[in-house]
This record gives sequence, C-alpha cells and structure tokens, in this order.
Amino acid sequence: MASAQFVGDVGVSNETFTFLVQLPPDHDVSLVRANTPLYGTEGEDLMLTGTMKNSGALTVNSYELIYDIDGGSPVLSTLSGLNIAPGSSAQFEHPVPWSMVGPGVHTVTLRPGLVNGAVDGNAVNDVLTFDTKVLLPVPNIIDQYLSGTPSVNVIADSDQDILVPRDLDFHPDRERNELWVLNKDVESSGGSTVTFFDPGAPSMDWMWKRDPNAWHFMSLPTAIAMGDNGFFATCPGVYDANHNGGDPFTGPSLWSADTSIYADVVYGPLGSHFDMLHVNPNSQGIAHDRWNRYWVVDGFNGDIVMNDFTVDHGPGNDYHGNAVIRRYAEFTITKDPNDHIVSHDVLDRSTGQLYVVDHGGQRVVRLDTRSGSVSGPGTYGPWESYAEYSMVTGYDWEVIINSGLVEPAGIDVQGDRLLVSDHSNGDIIIYDLSVDPVAELGRIVTASPGIMGIRIGPDGRIWAVNATTHQLLRLDPEVQTGVTTLVAPGAAVHPNPATDLLYVTGMKDVRIGSGLSIYNGAGQLALRSVYAGDGKPVSVSGLASGAYVLVADGRAEHLRFVIQ
Repeated sequence: MASAQFVGDVGVSNETFTFLVQLPPDHDVSLVRANTPLYGTEGEDLMLTGTMKNSGALTVNSYELIYDIDGGSPVLSTLSGLNIAPGSSAQFEHPVPWSMVGPGVHTVTLRPGLVNGAVDGNAVNDVLTFDTKVLLPVPNIIDQYLSGTPSVNVIADSDQDILVPRDLDFHPDRERNELWVLNKDVESSGGSTVTFFDPGAPSMDWMWKRDPNAWHFMSLPTAIAMGDNGFFATCPGVYDANHNGGDPFTGPSLWSADTSIYADVVYGPLGSHFDMLHVNPNSQGIAHDRWNRYWVVDGFNGDIVMNDFTVDHGPGNDYHGNAVIRRYAEFTITKDPNDHIVSHDVLDRSTGQLYVVDHGGQRVVRLDTRSGSVSGPGTYGPWESYAEYSMVTGYDWEVIINSGLVEPAGIDVQGDRLLVSDHSNGDIIIYDLSVDPVAELGRIVTASPGIMGIRIGPDGRIWAVNATTHQLLRLDPEVQTGVTTLVAPGAAVHPNPATDLLYVTGMKDVRIGSGLSIYNGAGQLALRSVYAGDGKPVSVSGLASGAYVLVADGRAEHLRFVIQ
C-alpha cells in the first residue's frame, strides 16, 4: 500500500487522475543498504552487512542471502529464526565472510534468494552492488627498531599549521599516502586538522581545516580514527560541549574524509559533522571497529563505550535516534587530572581485542570485544533517545602491562607487537603479545618528551605527534650499511620478510622495463631484475637470508626488505 499526492492545474476543475492500488506480494525482501567497508586488506575477512526491509505482506521468518565477488561463484546462506513484520527493517550479516584476495577494486553483489522458502515476489529491489578496494598488508618491520639507533625525523611543525597535536591517523586507502593530524587548539575555537599528502616526500603538501562549529563538535579533541567507509571520527576532551555548565552533552563526532565536504561552510550552524553522540564526556581515545562503529574511552566515567552511529544523519543535521551505544564499566580508566595527556585505545580487528591506555593507572588493559552480553539499560544519562543504550557485563578483560610506564598516552598494534608512547620522556615501548605475560622487547628513545598519538604508517614505519613541540615525527630504523636514503612514503615491498617472490607497489613514475638493483647489507649488488609494473612480483629465490635494499634505476628511493 502506498500514498501519493496529485497536483492539478490552477483554475482547472473536474480533472481526472488514474492510479493503481495493489497489495504487495506475500514475499518481498528489499536490500536497502550495504554497510560493508570500502577498503580492506588482503588476507583479512570482509564482513558483508547492511539493512533489509520486509516489503511483502507476510512476516519474514527466514530468507536466503547470497553474495558473489566480481560475478564469481555465489555464496548462499539462510538467515532463520527471524520475525520481521511487514514494513519493518532489520540489520543483516552474511554468516560467511569473504576472505579478501587479490589487490585492487572488486565488485560485490548482494541479493536475497528464497523468502520463507518461497520465491521473492519482486526482483526490482533485490540487488545491491558496490565496490571494495583490497590493499596489500602493511609490512611488519617493527622488530627492525629493536637493533641499532632509530632516527627521529621532524616532518612538519607549526609552519605547517600544527598546534598542540594529540593524535594522527592514515587514510585507509594506503595507496593515497594521506595522513591526518588532529590539533587540540583552544576551547574558544575548537580543534582542527591538518591533512598531509605524501608526508615526508619532497612533494609533500598539506591542508589545514577547522569546521565552522568545531567549538562544539570538535572541542579540545583528544583522538582521531579513520573509518573504512569514507568517514572518520573524533572525540572531545571537554565535559560539556555546549560550554554552558549544563548536562555533559558530549561525545564522538562523525565526519566525512572527503576534504571537499569536511569543514565546508555551506551546511549551516551545525557545521559539516555527519553525526554526534552524547554520553562520553572528557573522551580520551577512539578506535575504529567497522563501518560507523567506534570504541571510545570515556574519561569522565572511566568506562569503555562502544558507539555505533549506524546510519549518519547527513552533514549539519541533528537526528541521533538510530544509534546503538553499549557501556563497559567493569574496570576504570583514570584520565589525566589536568585534561591534557590522552589515554588512547586501538582495536586489533583480526582478534577483536581492544588495547586501552590507562594514563592515570600507568598501565595498559586488554578487553575482548567479542565477549560479554547486554545486561540492562545504560546507567549514565542519556540526554537524548537512542535505538539502544545499554550496559555490557561478563566480558573478558585483563591488565597486560602495569610497570615501566610513567605517562602512557598513545598506542598502536601490528600482529603480535604492541606499541605504547610515554609522554614523560618520549619513549615508544615495543611489547611482545605472543607471550604470557606480555613482555617488553625494547624502547625507541626519541628524546622528545611530549609525544602522544602514535601510528604505524603504510610502509611500516612509526609516526608520532608531539603536543609540546607541535611536531609531526617519523621514526626510521637504523639504515643498513651502504644505504643512505630511505624509501619515499607510499612505495612498499610485500611480503616482508620474503622467501621466493617480492611484490613492489607505489613506485610512482617508474616505467615498466626499468632496471631494479638489489643490494645486500654490505652494499654489494646481489641481484639485477626488471620492473614489471605496480604489484608485479620480482623473483628473489636466489638470495640468501639477510637484509637487502631494492633501488629502481635513476631513483633515490630505497626499499628495505628481509629474506628468510
């Protein structure tokens, strides 16, 4: 059943309108929206999720959900035990994820099959098609920082509009080599961002932006997390983002990562923000999960809070009623009493483990986000209505680091290596997560007190921001003998370590057919090869175990790798 408006001609009477009223088919599942990442990493699982609507006349108790990749073999599963009334919508998740293979853009097609065991009565609204870009993994070179003396390189400072930077993150499309730095700034203006294009390269450019209403939506921000769907989120470090002494109407904000939309002045008094939730005052850290779901460190309550914006309200609007918020309060994070040094968090999406810096407790806590269950309504606030606001209990958590930290602040994870920054002295400590208890492997002594946010970049190197010196830093492992220059960001070799084949990506402006030279650790030529194109393999099966450097003819950049 549907409704419509008919507009007649002015001054004309006795007009006739003909329309058809039809009952919907008994069985009609409409796929409304896909909430599946735009970017993923080869070897990881891609969860296929979204929203469906029962557009049929009968309640949906089960339906088949089918997907294929690039028109390949369909993957079918039956979603059962449902009770979706006519006209109602529900979230879906295909129980069989796609294990992403093959770098590049892939087309994903989703469609329903049988509904309640019967044929879907309307094929027009069945198919969802979208593209996902699969990227090569970030090379894991963390252990290279444990030998020699890593160098600390100042990439940008106040000359590039950096002012009290507290965090940073890279765009998930690593081939763009785009880095966002988050400025604390001052309360009267709100925070700002500086986006760096090809950071550290001779061609580096940057763009400073502040949203027209950063005063509320980005007030003294503590953390930034890039999403996998063209958005990013920030969290404010203030108690009341309205700055009037009232309720703590404060929490994470969602923004477009499109710089032509973000911070544009055309969206009215609420700025360009796409969403904001309001039960996390004095937020200290934020970590992306998937799509519009983020994990926030609530500094006022000392809790961890999952904030899922689900569907954003668009730029400059204010509807938040479809959000899902879950609060985890079985342990306490103690924020900096001076509201300056952060307590960041990071999610290992492959395991579901959330690693949280407890600044005041001088420790790191690990929370299993795949454990626990909803036990009742949220106990703090709310000051507006949400689709769900609840408490989670019975989850697994443990303190994994409780010594050796003075002012812990930033955190990142790669594989079984955990990195934590210490604001007091600038050290970045590397831990081994593969052993129990978690063990400290070593420290990168930056001699740069004031470091807060840290991040592993697209080529595996460590980046950091120093809120005291207003600097963006890149840390490089000690250069091997005979190597005087490091690779320009964006170029990479995979896998690293390698055995038989080495894949070269991001070598901008290198022509196919150009020569490639590979040198050993003593600076001696070990192999000559030919560049076959971006992502094409180079045979290294004849190389002995050890450290090597790859150089393209006529280029200064050097790509370091290890043969096992």
